[in-house]
Amino acid sequence: MKPIVRKTPQMETKEKLTLWVTLMVSFTLCISVLAMVFSFLLGLWAKEVDNAEIFKMISPAFSTLIGGMIGFLSGIKLMQNEDTKPKEPK
Repeated sequence: MKPIVRKTPQMETKEKLTLWVTLMVSFTLCISVLAMVFSFLLGLWAKEVDNAEIFKMISPAFSTLIGGMIGFLSGIKLMQNEDTKPKEPK
């Protein structure tokens, strides 16, 4: 009796590229968020730094970075789903 061999489908080039771009953007987002949180914490406990000034400077950048990266990731995933939909005949 022969064992059942299942072939796993190979990823296409576009799928590989989408995966790697998604991983790089996610990694960059994680590093950026960790750096900003670390600077928040340093500014929070540093006696010579005014907390209001630190939060005033970093908050807009934090919001912009998070929003941009999440929008980029969402766009990639939405476009990936758009390509896999079957075309409707006219």
